[in-house]
Amino acid sequence: MDLGLSRVDYLQVGVTSQKTMKLLPASGRKATQKVVIGDQDGVVTCFGMKKGEAVPVFKTLPGEKIARLELGGALNTPQEKIFVAAGSEVRGFTKKGKQFLAFNTNLTENIKAMHISGSDLFLGASYVYNHYCDCKDQHYYLSGDKINDVLCLPVEKLSCITPVLACQDRVIRVLQGSDLLYEMEVPGPPTVLTLNNGNGGDSGEEVLFGTSDGKIGLVEISGVSPVEKWKIENEKKRGGILCMDSFDILGDGVKELIIGRDDGMLEIYNFEYAKSPILRYEYALSESVTSVQGGCVGKEGYDEIITSTYSGWVSGLTTEPTHRECGSGDGLKMTHEMQNKVLSLRNELEQLQIKVLHEREKYQQSSQSSTAVSAVPTFSINDKFTLNRDDASYSLVLEVQAAIDTVLLQCDVPIDLKDVDKNSAVVSVVDCESEPNGNFLLATYRCQVNTTRLELKILSIEGRYGTLQAYVTPRVQPKTCQVRQYQIKPLSLHQRTHCIDRDRPMNTLTLKGQFSFAEVHSWVVFCLPEVPDKTPVGESVSFYFQNTFLDTQLECTYRKGEGYFKSDNISTISILKDVLSKEATKRKINLNISCDINEVSVNHTLKLIHPKLEYQLMLAKKVELLDALKELQAHEGNTDFLIPEYRSILEEAEELLKEHKKQPTSLERLYGMITDLFIDKFKFKGTNVKTKVPLLLEILGSYDQKALIAFFDSAA
Repeated sequence: MDLGLSRVDYLQVGVTSQKTMKLLPASGRKATQKVVIGDQDGVVTCFGMKKGEAVPVFKTLPGEKIARLELGGALNTPQEKIFVAAGSEVRGFTKKGKQFLAFNTNLTENIKAMHISGSDLFLGASYVYNHYCDCKDQHYYLSGDKINDVLCLPVEKLSCITPVLACQDRVIRVLQGSDLLYEMEVPGPPTVLTLNNGNGGDSGEEVLFGTSDGKIGLVEISGVSPVEKWKIENEKKRGGILCMDSFDILGDGVKELIIGRDDGMLEIYNFEYAKSPILRYEYALSESVTSVQGGCVGKEGYDEIITSTYSGWVSGLTTEPTHRECGSGDGLKMTHEMQNKVLSLRNELEQLQIKVLHEREKYQQSSQSSTAVSAVPTFSINDKFTLNRDDASYSLVLEVQAAIDTVLLQCDVPIDLKDVDKNSAVVSVVDCESEPNGNFLLATYRCQVNTTRLELKILSIEGRYGTLQAYVTPRVQPKTCQVRQYQIKPLSLHQRTHCIDRDRPMNTLTLKGQFSFAEVHSWVVFCLPEVPDKTPVGESVSFYFQNTFLDTQLECTYRKGEGYFKSDNISTISILKDVLSKEATKRKINLNISCDINEVSVNHTLKLIHPKLEYQLMLAKKVELLDALKELQAHEGNTDFLIPEYRSILEEAEELLKEHKKQPTSLERLYGMITDLFIDKFKFKGTNVKTKVPLLLEILGSYDQKALIAFFDSAA
């Protein structure tokens, strides 16, 4: 696959949300397409290209933030009517900008997702799904977790309405009317749904999904149960999926899959000689790709991929070759058309600089007046704080519409900062005394010029909970700052799952008292990540979790007046017992707490830790030997005299150092977890063994699994 694409920037609007840009159908066989985009200022902008310049077709007045933009129209006709969702309202515009619809849904939550099919309107608003036909309420469904996207299988092919919901709890839900037909677990929280090939494939039942942790998959939504066709893991550890489209950019009759990610990567996959798509092309933009679509915008006859980014840039990756001609002796020269364009841009830049200078002088003069009112410049921040299953770390992504100057991190609990390869900011960490002011972390990130997106990795310790604060200062005048807060939860390394191994030895924490269902649910939300804020429907609920670092499990089942928490890790039960007791005491609720401890679970947990600990110790040992082996190699001139084991260490030196740099604190984390397990085991027996911790650390220093298990058994 030989694909040479050139980037063209067309226009910049306000900050954009996910899936808020579309291409209108072409008016003729060879005509170029118009672009329509909605931004967070509430403005809908439609433009086309004429002689290399973006020419506006229409532009609406500002209003409420636009969360979604879709095209619609009668079935089997060109989809050229524009629908936007803003707040709880859906507005409709013709392709010339005339408003023909203002439908207030009266929803209590803002619309987050929208799909249009003929006269049917499908909306997702946080936890609520609604289906309207000709603006009349048809069906309603309350989801167990937040709805990220909504879709309906093509009615033309299936002759029935089948809505599909992408939900935050790693589940795709298929509905029939107001009822749940079935649900399917996917490998990450699905953030976007789209029909395969734009039409659901031959059967009309094929749906593509993308997840917030960067995975892609194809499922067939049959009438009885879903069938997974293929899935692609995020092996390169790239950003989450925000948008997808199917388009034949190669012109070979087979549509490619185009993916836009929240780290600015645009990817093109094709199905050449394979059942699942293969990555064939990638392009890095500097910010989140919020929308993507294939079409023809810039010049007739040249297909391109149109993207919109977080800060509002509408750009194209076009198949049109960059026109350059050879000069007599000066190498490559620009064409006359290109020279005119550069000249026009320079003139525009000069005018903008003069305007900025004039406005700055005006502001400084007015600020000296006694009646002047200082205006703080507003700016938008797009942030994400998520747990990564692969390395049990938290990823904090901060994206600002203006260039970031500095980010100050402050935390009142012990956390570690981890290096991120694509992060070019200069970090300064301040030594803190935690006792007087509660500061365990103070760190400043100074960003390079034009950095609008910053990604950080954070390592937390279970049992230590508090608040992480990020003070974000962009490069704007006058100086201003916004603060964002993120909760480090008591069981911060646990991630939601939908099934657990019931054959494991489990410890049980039983909770009884005069508390409501909403109160016990709020305690679980406080303790664990990925639990929906809204109290579940029904009399009781069960949630399942897996520890991303140790692979231990937790089952939470609770209702009004009672709760049962089961885990194969005693430390998890100990943390829950302490936190739930504190929360109940704060609210002056009497709790009856009892624990049923299974002694076998301690050795079971140690066996789960064993391969991880052994690997980290071996890695540390190999890295320690590297310098000595390199010195020997330099002295002798070759490695022939070394035994095969040492030769392989030298051969793998680069990979070993890279792996060790990736996980600098893994060994300390494992030691900490084993120490907690040791203390918690005897705490439930009423024995304080903290004085024996130095002996435990000594045993870990010369690690042997049998010796460690024997120490745990005999330490009482």
